[in-house]
Amino acid sequence: MSDSEPFRQPPLTITLPDWVRGHVQDAAPCVSDRDRMHLAIELSRLNVVHGTGGPFGAAVFEQGGARPLAVGVNRVEPLANACAHAELVALMAAQARAGSYTLRQAGAPARELFTSCAPCAMCLGAALWSGVTRIVCGATRDDALALGFDEGPVFDASWRYLEARGIDVVHGILARDARAVLEAYVARGGLIYNA
Repeated sequence: MSDSEPFRQPPLTITLPDWVRGHVQDAAPCVSDRDRMHLAIELSRLNVVHGTGGPFGAAVFEQGGARPLAVGVNRVEPLANACAHAELVALMAAQARAGSYTLRQAGAPARELFTSCAPCAMCLGAALWSGVTRIVCGATRDDALALGFDEGPVFDASWRYLEARGIDVVHGILARDARAVLEAYVARGGLIYNA
């Protein structure tokens, strides 16, 4: 851009791949934590299979809900947006659906984030401010690090901080299945975009 050109900021649009809607509509009701995690992992797997982004999936549910309030898959590469992580996509969509910047609203059910891999530093911060009351993780931070992803400064103290702020954290639900998606992504030559 030259100094004489007027400033124009491009619009920001976060989109999900076309296959997501049909998959979520056709998915069986999620009646347990394992079912909800299975949905997040299946979103990550299909994102790899379809070549529509990185190997991460997430879903926001109302506590005890059988259908997601919103879902997300990693869209960093296709959208050229370093912030388009699955968790952020799901949290932003859930807030838009709730019509609020916070998912912790008086009179509304508690909202929970299910993510196929423990959140990176950016997503962990977003989860804190989003208003979710629970974060349920599949694969571990170490699983992502082992493949070359840079997860940023997430420490044991980070998780304790969330718990002190009233966010329950559960690790390791269907971890082997979630880890297999990460490994399949690397085996297919997937881009490790933040290494």
